[in-house]
Amino acid sequence: MKELNFNRAEFVRSAAGPAQFIQTSLPKAAFAGRSNVGKSSVINSVLNRKQFARVGAEPGKTIHVNYFLIDGRLYLVDLPGYGFARVSQSEKERWGKLMEDFFQTPGLFDLGILIVDARHKPTADDVRMAAFFRETESRFLVVANKTDKLKKSEFEPNLQLIRETLSMEEEELIPYSALRGEGRDLLRARLLQLA
Repeated sequence: MKELNFNRAEFVRSAAGPAQFIQTSLPKAAFAGRSNVGKSSVINSVLNRKQFARVGAEPGKTIHVNYFLIDGRLYLVDLPGYGFARVSQSEKERWGKLMEDFFQTPGLFDLGILIVDARHKPTADDVRMAAFFRETESRFLVVANKTDKLKKSEFEPNLQLIRETLSMEEEELIPYSALRGEGRDLLRARLLQLA
């Protein structure tokens, strides 16, 4: 299996609706997560870049479906963050419609990656997003970010709570710290399996 150069990453497109979704035979991994879970930080750590996927001072800055091409061989698809409180009802509805269109269009991704906060029980929105991924019947895994903020005694119980709340049986759970790079090699390996 040829190595993937994660440093060779380019921004391709922001899709505001179905007409702009990228339909291609290249493999695609879709990243989803609550707006303050550190999704951009996880993507940046995978790519070994500081500010590639925009890290916003305010949560909820990813408002479109953003496409990044890695080494000409693999797309990372950054989905809009969800669960943000400080946006208008119309913006929430626009987000809901965009996600509905994305998940109902076949072939838009091959691997779903749901990012949750290792410190907290997954929210109702996290559970809904896990259900969205499962309904597509694509492969799906969970990244528990911010493990660097856990005490040793919290680590296993918190991961177990995530597994139970998201009804995980087959799916893989990757403990992750975007800050320290823990879990990055494993997540990269899963992406490499696609490419």
